[in-house]
Amino acid sequence: MHSHAGFERLSVLGNLEILQLGQNKFNSSIFSSLGGLSSLKYLSLHNNEIEGTISVEGLNNLTNLRNLRIASNHIEGFKSLHGPFQLPIHPHVSLSQLDISDNHLDSHIPTEIGAYFPSLTFLSMSKNHFNGSIPSSFGSMSSLQVLDLSGNNISGKLPSCFSSLPLVHVYLSQNKLQGSLEDAFHNSFELITLDLSHNQLTGNISEWIGEFSHMSFLLLGYNNLEGRIPIQLCQLDKLSFIDLSHNKFSGHILPCIRFRSSIWYSYLKIYPDRYLIREPLEITTKSVSYSYPISILYIMSGMDLSCNNLTGEIPPEIGNLNHIHVLNLSNNFLIGPIPQTFSNLSEVESLDLSNNSLTGAIPPGLVQLHSLEVFSVAHNNLSGRTPDMVPQFSTFNKSSYEGNPLLCGPPLSRNCTPEEEALPLPIRTSTDDIEESGFMDADVFYVSFVVTYIVMLLARVAVRSSVELYGRREISLFSTRGTCSQKRQQPKQRTICSIQMAKVSSAAVAEEVTVLFDSHTILIA
Repeated sequence: MHSHAGFERLSVLGNLEILQLGQNKFNSSIFSSLGGLSSLKYLSLHNNEIEGTISVEGLNNLTNLRNLRIASNHIEGFKSLHGPFQLPIHPHVSLSQLDISDNHLDSHIPTEIGAYFPSLTFLSMSKNHFNGSIPSSFGSMSSLQVLDLSGNNISGKLPSCFSSLPLVHVYLSQNKLQGSLEDAFHNSFELITLDLSHNQLTGNISEWIGEFSHMSFLLLGYNNLEGRIPIQLCQLDKLSFIDLSHNKFSGHILPCIRFRSSIWYSYLKIYPDRYLIREPLEITTKSVSYSYPISILYIMSGMDLSCNNLTGEIPPEIGNLNHIHVLNLSNNFLIGPIPQTFSNLSEVESLDLSNNSLTGAIPPGLVQLHSLEVFSVAHNNLSGRTPDMVPQFSTFNKSSYEGNPLLCGPPLSRNCTPEEEALPLPIRTSTDDIEESGFMDADVFYVSFVVTYIVMLLARVAVRSSVELYGRREISLFSTRGTCSQKRQQPKQRTICSIQMAKVSSAAVAEEVTVLFDSHTILIA
């Protein structure tokens, strides 16, 4: 529809309650034609050509309006709703849902927005150009359950007023928020979704996170958070997806972390409105960031702890999370074997353990993971034979295994010796398991560590010599740590964890090398 001539006659429809005018070509003058619709409760003008400064004079008389949707007003060149967002003359106490997302609204969020829309239960101002801080007047929205301010340029600290609101779903990703989480949500016990990813937040995850008994989606990736992952996360039994990637978390992976069971779905039947997921979420899976629609999020499950400073062994209990679809532990400082329990991850589609210091053989039982589409154990210290080339593993090329010079078998070019074919696997099903022959195993480990180190050193020098001889770019055989670059100014672009190349000179062979491991010192002349 190219024109709205004659829409002034709408004013005679005094009993009209629902007006759906989305996906047309109306411009901002349409608002002046709506003043007489005093009984209107639902108005949608999404996907039109509304631009310029929004004049809301035509909305001042719509005192019964409950739901206003002006989202996605864009044309070629993204010319849409360009300018500041003006508040109405009088507060709209009846308005419960307001959606002005996906436009070009700029400037600060109006300071008194909370006082003018005190009854909102749903507010989406995402994908605009709002800047400045979040006004404290949000605390006046005493019924607010869904808040989406994602995809703006909002800065400053998280306001403490959020703690007084009955928030269920919070989307604040892709902004420039700073400060800690300490006081922002400590009383928000009804939270199901908390997306604070792609910001500049600092500090620790507070212990009160364990009180969020309904939490399903916890997305804190791409920040500057640090400290240990709090054990209180293990109290959350309805988790669907947790993303702590691209931070500075240290310590061990929690063996007690749990994900939702079938009881979670019962909440949708008992409380369908309250527990309904309201907005899509951007989640990185299969090495790519996707914006997952609501319908997919109901069955989505996974954990991303990549690009942190986590240490220790991977708890075997992680292998018992047989409902998760995504597991990314890459780019940390993890040691020890890949747990054999990982063969229980029957629904996993993406498994990334690359860029760590994992040792031992790859469990052959992983070939039972028939849903696996993305797999990488590259750049570790693994040894032995690669998994059999059967579906799904027949689809993975050598890039899934590269950077492990002691691995052999297809798709790698190095064939296995009979000794490598017979390498035993360590059996460990729980973090509570204790090796009876601990001293003997430790001695064997230190010897194998030395041998591995010498082989690796010689291999690196050989490659270096070849590179210098032919004048080609330096190549690294393996790395125990990837460099995770965080492009905070362009959060919508996919972040690539590049591999940090290790430089070894040919003179290193003649030098004395000291290897420190726990309390043992081994000298290699």
